[in-house]
Amino acid sequence: MASTPAICEAREAQERAVRNTRDAIRARWIGEVPILAIGSALMALCLALLASKGINPGIGGIIANAQIFAMFVVVLVCWDAARTLYQDRPKSPIAHLRARYGAMPMRRRILAGLPMLGVAIVLLPYFSKMKSAIPLFNEYSWDAAFIAWDREIFFGYDAWQVLQPLLGYPLVTAFLGLLYQLWFLLLYPGVMWFAFARTDEVARRQFFLSYVLSWTLVGGLMATWLASVGPVFVGPILGDPTFDMQMDYLRAANETVPIMVLPVQEMLLEWYHQRQDGLGSGITAMPSMHCAIAFLYWIAVRQVSPRWGAFFGVFFFITWISSVHLAYHYAVDGLVSLLAVALIWRVSGRLVRAWDRWLSRRASVQPTLRTKTVPAE
Repeated sequence: MASTPAICEAREAQERAVRNTRDAIRARWIGEVPILAIGSALMALCLALLASKGINPGIGGIIANAQIFAMFVVVLVCWDAARTLYQDRPKSPIAHLRARYGAMPMRRRILAGLPMLGVAIVLLPYFSKMKSAIPLFNEYSWDAAFIAWDREIFFGYDAWQVLQPLLGYPLVTAFLGLLYQLWFLLLYPGVMWFAFARTDEVARRQFFLSYVLSWTLVGGLMATWLASVGPVFVGPILGDPTFDMQMDYLRAANETVPIMVLPVQEMLLEWYHQRQDGLGSGITAMPSMHCAIAFLYWIAVRQVSPRWGAFFGVFFFITWISSVHLAYHYAVDGLVSLLAVALIWRVSGRLVRAWDRWLSRRASVQPTLRTKTVPAE
């Protein structure tokens, strides 16, 4: 039987571990206050704008988005459990997994990451509502300007025409269409990695603040100001035949090998005519959120892993040229996204570091204040 001092020592060690965990979680949550405050303010602005047009977002989109996150949680936990059991080959798999997922470090990581996961769950549905409401705030009137800008850059040609000799093969187009759809993973497993992985705290918070600002300022404010539909929709929505030849190629390629983006484009057009405003709906070209988020991952991931940073740099470039080749975007859409996100990243970094400096000054002053206010004995 263990001695009483040993029991007391073990109990004290457990209590210290609980206090350390609580303090670590509290410190992380306090560090994320600027993200929550700015995100809440922008969400309130979004709600006010939608309410001014008689739109009540409701919580259906949030529930649907939470369900998608839950699906990826199950997939990732199953993958991690299978990998762990294969590597460790324990005698009791259930006990081994219980020890892994019930351990204090794992619980601390999960609790610490919940606020940022909550931000991601709430953010996208409101973006979709704003994206669908763009015609209520501004007419789609910028396409002609962006077509002209592209032609200035590419010596009188549309960007897709310049890329066509390199990419205009059905198998290549189908492959790019697949990669373009895989961008979807950045919004779910990618976000969960930043929320729960062990990584640099400044880079993590800078990523999430940039993520919030990118969706709201780039995908919301700028998209409404620079309202445009993009090459695929200038024909059916605006009656402009400029990109009919490009769409003819994509449909012909689809006869050879399935081009995954074509059904999505048809669905978006149908939702537009039906005035659907659910998760993933809405039409906007400038700026490109595909390029914006891919670029954000590149500049964020390279802060913690140069190798993966190089991977996401290539992924961003492929996303950019794919957005043009698949008729979603003009080339300038990706260029404007790049410049906007680069500025947002820089501003986010300054805000995060300014908050840390304020917390540091506050922590250094508080002990002095406490000393002055304690009555003399």
